[in-house]
Amino acid sequence: MNNKIINILLWLAQVTVAVMLFFGFYAKVLQPVEEAAKMLPWVTEQPNLATFTGIVDLLGALGLILPALLRIQPKLTIYAAYGGILLMVAAIIFHVSRGETEAIGFNFFLMALLGFIIWGRTKKVSIEG
Repeated sequence: MNNKIINILLWLAQVTVAVMLFFGFYAKVLQPVEEAAKMLPWVTEQPNLATFTGIVDLLGALGLILPALLRIQPKLTIYAAYGGILLMVAAIIFHVSRGETEAIGFNFFLMALLGFIIWGRTKKVSIEG
């Protein structure tokens, strides 16, 4: 594949993960706890964890898009992707510890996209888009 196609795929991956992370922020921080608990039952038991991970989600979403989009320190996009992988590993451990193994497939999917972003942006594929 040429760099242009890979760059498009990287941008699609970055936007996809960023949208999912932003949705996590919205669900955990901006919605009332009762509404969030409909999708994320653990939120009522761990509201501080929900707020913390929601803020991390927002920072991750911004980190995946803004540095590359603005072309200001684009390597920060790579660091945001590494942080996203750490977040997904923590989420997998959390869900497994609660017996919620049906929820971890999505975390593995996001980790695969984040790994692709790291690979592509580390290979210095153009971030022009």
